[in-house]
Amino acid sequence: MSFVVDHGGHRPPQPPFETGSTMMKRARSPLFEGLDGFIGRKRFREDGDTLTPSTSSCGAHGASTSFCTSPTSCPTTSSLLSATKKYNTLVEDLAQELQCGCCAELVYHPVVVSPCQHFFCGSCCFLWIKNGGTNCPACRGASKDVTHSRPLQAMVDVLLRSDPSRIRTERERTQADEVYTPGQPIRIPSPREASASPEPNFNHNPEYARPCPHCASDNQYGWRCPQPVIDFTIDPERAWHVEDGIPPGHAYCGNCENLLALKAPDTTKCDFCQVSFCGISVHERCNAMPLNSQQPQGMNDIGDFVQSSEIYDLFDNNTVEVEIMLDFLTTGQISPKKIYRDIVSHIQARPSGFKPLIELELFVDIHNVAGGIDEDPNAPRRLICRNCASEILLWGLKEWWIRERDIAYESGQLPRRPDCEASSSCSQQKDLVNHVMSQRPVGRDANARNDHETERDTPNSDGGRRHLGTSVPAGSAADNTLLEWADAVNAATAASVLLSDIAAGED
Repeated sequence: MSFVVDHGGHRPPQPPFETGSTMMKRARSPLFEGLDGFIGRKRFREDGDTLTPSTSSCGAHGASTSFCTSPTSCPTTSSLLSATKKYNTLVEDLAQELQCGCCAELVYHPVVVSPCQHFFCGSCCFLWIKNGGTNCPACRGASKDVTHSRPLQAMVDVLLRSDPSRIRTERERTQADEVYTPGQPIRIPSPREASASPEPNFNHNPEYARPCPHCASDNQYGWRCPQPVIDFTIDPERAWHVEDGIPPGHAYCGNCENLLALKAPDTTKCDFCQVSFCGISVHERCNAMPLNSQQPQGMNDIGDFVQSSEIYDLFDNNTVEVEIMLDFLTTGQISPKKIYRDIVSHIQARPSGFKPLIELELFVDIHNVAGGIDEDPNAPRRLICRNCASEILLWGLKEWWIRERDIAYESGQLPRRPDCEASSSCSQQKDLVNHVMSQRPVGRDANARNDHETERDTPNSDGGRRHLGTSVPAGSAADNTLLEWADAVNAATAASVLLSDIAAGED
C-alpha cells in the first residue's frame, strides 16, 4: 500500500475516521452498535458490570445521554443481563463441582485418590486415613495412592479471585494446614495384611456362617477352634446357617464384624460393652486394650474436637466456652488421649469407680454386633475398646475442663470470668460470662451476685441491657477489665439485635 507524500516529506492530513464505515478491518460486535465513537470498549465493559454507563447510545430506543429506559426490550441491556446471569451461573456451578467429598465445602489443598479420581481436601483425606479409612471416602473403592492436584488448585484459585466470599475462614485454614501440607505424601493402607487374614472367599453363601481364622486345621495361628465352623463351599450339608444364631464358641468382632473364636489367644473382650474383638483383621482396631493405652475412636487430635458436633452439644452450644477450651488445648498441646487418661484416672479415684457409667447404660449398643452379658457390674474394668473410650471421653470432658479451667485461673493462664448463677439454663450462653460450672454458687459468693436472669433485662446507664451483675465483688485489675469488656460486648450485641429488628420491620 502506498501513501501520497508532500514535498516536505510528510504524510498529508487524513480525514477523520468514521465509525461504522467500510474502512474498518473487521465489523464491530453487535454489542457495541450505536455507541458513541469516543467511548472505549473497555470503559463500556467496566460500566456494564453495574449496568450504568455514564454515556451511551441505544440504537433501538435512541437514548443518548443515559441508560436505556426500556431495559427489558433493549437488545444491548438484554445482552448484558444475559451475560451476567451466565457468569453467576458458571461461578455457582464451578463451586458445586469443586466441593470436597468429605466436608462438602470448597476444596482446600485438593488431593486426588487413585484410581477412582475422587478428590478431597488434603486435611479431610488425611484425617479419614488417620481414623482408620482404608479406601476412598466417596465410593469406598479400593485405593492406595493419594496425590496433590495442581490443576484443581488452579481452578480453585480462579474461582476465589472471581468470588472472594467463598474463601475459608482463617481459623479453618490454619487448622487444615496443621493437618496437611501440600505435597505431603499420603498413602491409603490396605484393610488388612495379607499374612494376617485369610483371602476373601468370593463364592461364599451369605446364608451360611463363614469360618473364623482359627477354624481351619492348617491355619497359621497355631491354635484351632474346639468347635470349628464348616465351610459351605466344602460341605454344604454341615455348614452353619445364620438363622440358627451364632455358632457355639464364636462371636462377631466389634470392629471388622468377622466371626471369631472366643477362646483364641488373639481374642480380647471389652469390659465395658462386653463385645469381643478378633485381634487379627485390623491392627490396633480389632483389639480391646488396657484402659490407659487405648485411643478414643475418632478423637486423635484437636482438629477432631473442632469437627465434632458432640463437643458443642456437651456445652449446650456455648461456642464461646468451646473456643476458649480449644485455644487452651492448642496452646498447651493437650491431646484428646491425654484428656481421656485424666478422666479415667479421676473416675478410678472415686469409690464408685465406673459403676455410675455402667448404670447409665453408656456403653450399650455402641457397636453393630451384640455384646455379652455383664454378669458383675462391680467387677474391675481393665480392657476397653476404642468406642467405649470415646464414650468416656465425651462423658467426662465438661467436668475435666471445669477442673482444668480452675487450675488455669489460679495460675494466671486464663483471666477469671464472673459466674452466671443461671449456669447452663441461661438463654445467653454466648456471652463472655461463665455459664459452665460444676454446681451453682453457694454461700458468700452466691449472696454477692444478683439474680442473673433479672439483671440481664435491667437497663443500664447507656440504654443497653446488662448481662453482668452490678454486685459482683471487685477483683483484680484484669478481672475489672474483663467486666468492662463484657459490658461493651453485651451492649454492642443488644444494639445489633435492635438494628436487625428495625430492618426486619422495614421489610
